[in-house]
Amino acid sequence: MFVTKPQNPPLAALLILAASAFIAGTTLLAKALGTDALGPALHPFQISHGRFLFAFFVIVTAVALLRPELRRPHWGLHIGRTSFGWVGITLMFASVAFIPIADATAISFLNPIFAMVLAIPLLKEGVGPWRWLAAAVALSGALILLRPTPDSFQPAALLALAAAAVIGMELIFIKKLSGREIPIQILLINNAMGLTIATVAVSFVFQMPTTAQWIALAGIGFLMACAQACFVNGMARADASFVAPISYATLIFAAFYDFTVFGVIPDPVTLVGSAIIMTGAFILVWREARLRQALSR
Repeated sequence: MFVTKPQNPPLAALLILAASAFIAGTTLLAKALGTDALGPALHPFQISHGRFLFAFFVIVTAVALLRPELRRPHWGLHIGRTSFGWVGITLMFASVAFIPIADATAISFLNPIFAMVLAIPLLKEGVGPWRWLAAAVALSGALILLRPTPDSFQPAALLALAAAAVIGMELIFIKKLSGREIPIQILLINNAMGLTIATVAVSFVFQMPTTAQWIALAGIGFLMACAQACFVNGMARADASFVAPISYATLIFAAFYDFTVFGVIPDPVTLVGSAIIMTGAFILVWREARLRQALSR
């Protein structure tokens, strides 16, 4: 499940599509929990606590069954990754309670752009004109989604923008960890530490969930664990340049869920802003693929 797999692009595509559907499902459940759809609205701290709690149970079960060989972890990197990850997911869950899921999801796709910018000072990576172009295009799409006019500006969209920036920082830590430890160990430690942080935070705002809310919280954790497993296995079976664009199907699933459950129809601003962000992301993926091809010759 978490070991090197033979290349199988069609299966990789299906796994990434499944991961996209699962991730979009977590935002749908977070929106239901952050509003009064299933009972009195829960605080974002409580929603993120449920995400880490139930995902931890799933991953511990996987470790018990698979018995992988665990190595000595780099605690500093894990603390940094988990701290930024918890803040990022909490901000994301907070944003979807106030703005359309499609908008929040589209803005969240800025996280690789933020990671690219942060990699300059933190990883000493060079950034050429194509990468800057991709960043400029994607950020202009986010600006459109923010609807910066007095009548239509959505302050809650800033929560999604902040989430993307924070998760971009998390990606820096993930990149450093990925060459040191196996994926299942990273997921196990991340969820254990995230659960610890989330438990402390939720103690200040905890309210007893309804039965439906408990089920939704369990669903978020289970879907997130499934998404991580599908994504890791998909990445192992095909080049990153092949699978990365497929992950943008999350936006399609998010819009579909939002329409089906909450009756939210994406407006022209959402469609235009999302398309521009996707264009910037595709430019970045295309350029990275070209660079890898050039280096492999």
